[in-house]
Amino acid sequence: MAIAFTPGEPAGIGPDLAIIYAQQKSCKNLLVFSDPDLLIKRAKKLNLSIKIKESDTASTQGEICVFPIKLKTDTKTGILNADNSHFVLEALNSATQFCLESKCNALLTGPVHKGIINQAGIEFTGHTEYLAKISHTEQTVMMLATKGLSVALATTHLPLSEVPKNIRLNSLNKTITIIHQSLLHQGINKPAILVCGLNPHAGEDGYLGREEIEIINPLIDKLNQQGYHLIGSVPADTAFTPDSLKGIDVVLCMYHDQGLPVLKTLGFKKSVNVTLGLPFIRTSVDHGTALKLAGTGNISLGSFNTALKYTQKLIDHASD
Repeated sequence: MAIAFTPGEPAGIGPDLAIIYAQQKSCKNLLVFSDPDLLIKRAKKLNLSIKIKESDTASTQGEICVFPIKLKTDTKTGILNADNSHFVLEALNSATQFCLESKCNALLTGPVHKGIINQAGIEFTGHTEYLAKISHTEQTVMMLATKGLSVALATTHLPLSEVPKNIRLNSLNKTITIIHQSLLHQGINKPAILVCGLNPHAGEDGYLGREEIEIINPLIDKLNQQGYHLIGSVPADTAFTPDSLKGIDVVLCMYHDQGLPVLKTLGFKKSVNVTLGLPFIRTSVDHGTALKLAGTGNISLGSFNTALKYTQKLIDHASD
């Protein structure tokens, strides 16, 4: 069974990833949800030869299996066009449905451009939130992983001013439960989760904020009494030191830029984005659309290959 791949923004490097990957001798079985004409034109720009197959099994080097979805308007490489935003979401909708119906083993997503989708009049904050909505999933967790470090987020794509009001007992409880259960399913017997505080110095006993005292720490104590292995709350400025990370499976950060700059410093182009809590496996590359690099061939498949490898690991664990 294939892994569904949505290339994302058609003017970016998403189509390039599928085309260049297909040139490798040994490839995972991908089903690309895209416009065949887009892939053929981009391959010509890359001076690469491809053969489009409207099936889910590629047998030779250079073949790309495609579930065809037509662009609304012609795409110019590297130039955004809001008219194609519906095409991007249609690909996501179709690929998600394939996963929900067990026609694909997992979903791997390429980079989208949130701004141009919103410019088209469509409210869109990111893959994580959108996939939860269309799969009718109450809550999901965004996690990025690279060699030696995994970072999960209590809140995702929010303005910093909105973060404190979204650190609530019920949602944080659900977030930690999803992480814990997901790690158990990956074969980790007693997941060790390091929980960051929201405020500097984890609130400094309430002098720099009370979320730790009133919400985060009481929840950690309660869940540890239920058999969880949570450490914290830990000040974010020391959470990522080697001593703090010893024996830790995941670091839970309270907001996007509390943890992801550290992870991407360690493993940019070699990390994977994972959505926990969905009724299917979903992973993604760790980079953006890279519009200026589209069609040049001057791109790295590092994150794409990392995401594929991680996806296969999750598929294998799910089948055990």
